[in-house]
Amino acid sequence: MAFDPEKLARLRRDYGQAAGGDIKHPEFARVAAKIFKSPDQRKWPFAEPATFLDAPYRALASDADLAGLDAALVGVPMDLGVTNRAGARLGPRAVRGVERIGPYEHVLGRAPLTELNVADIGDVPMRSRFSLTECHADIEAHFAKLVAAGIVPLAVGGDHSITWPILRAIGAKRPVGLVHFDAHCDTSGPYEGSKFHHGAPFRMAVLDGVLDPERTIQIGIRGGAEFLWEFSYDSGMTVIHAEDIDKMGVEAVIAKARAVVGEGPVYVTFDVDGLDPSFAPGTGTPESGGLTMREALAMLRGLAGLDIVGADVVEVAPQYDPSTVTAQNAAQVLFTELCLVSIAREKRARYQR
Repeated sequence: MAFDPEKLARLRRDYGQAAGGDIKHPEFARVAAKIFKSPDQRKWPFAEPATFLDAPYRALASDADLAGLDAALVGVPMDLGVTNRAGARLGPRAVRGVERIGPYEHVLGRAPLTELNVADIGDVPMRSRFSLTECHADIEAHFAKLVAAGIVPLAVGGDHSITWPILRAIGAKRPVGLVHFDAHCDTSGPYEGSKFHHGAPFRMAVLDGVLDPERTIQIGIRGGAEFLWEFSYDSGMTVIHAEDIDKMGVEAVIAKARAVVGEGPVYVTFDVDGLDPSFAPGTGTPESGGLTMREALAMLRGLAGLDIVGADVVEVAPQYDPSTVTAQNAAQVLFTELCLVSIAREKRARYQR
């Protein structure tokens, strides 16, 4: 069948001389109007100093510099808590180096950098590169300032032990729920004289009273260390193993997560080793048989509308991944988490009217 000449004439009339930013679809036009500098020019993703998600950088000389922010992207370059391969201290630098993520999330219909006042506020200043205890104290103090200012923090680690002091800051006034993507439950006990390591942040957070285990779900769990995670079961956490996802289906996992965390405040933490190593080879403790990136993004999007009060992506160790796919996927997770924060803020604002 020949192409309809009238349709071709219309397409030529509407698009033949149009610039890249000349968009008719109302929703797409709304987003483009905020992104394009001129009818056909956007900011070069590979120009200027690198920031998370190409967000504006805001240096913090004092607490006053936090004024007006809705959300803050924060680097936490610390990996003193690893039990296997080190290197996640370089994760924030690698994720900042990803040149192009976003600006539009087509499934959620969000362009978060145009909807939130958000900035990359640099890395947590830590006093000692040698003391895990001091680093944790510095992380907690830094995030406590953000929480006190009403800012939603999104962190890039660093090893997973950083989530414990972040939860101490966010859950100081009331325990939060948790959606936890990982290969490991990270609820182990002390090792070699230290209870502060990346295998234990969620046991510590529950015992500190800042994390509600009954409102915690752990997704993608697998590997040979199951015998170390009885705390997850004894405390009442919901554990979804990687093989359970095949049996349940992604939509059922999403429904279970939403049922577990309910309507209260929720923190989202994403360890890249929750992904199969084919999607995240650059991590310290890879485990075969993990999530695909498509599954992970679908489950993250399924959290839309929850009261998300903070999020992170951790355990990117770029030196094990010359392809950069791990950092690329981590940046996409971070972008999706930021979209969820934008949706949560909008929902919160509607209820406060």
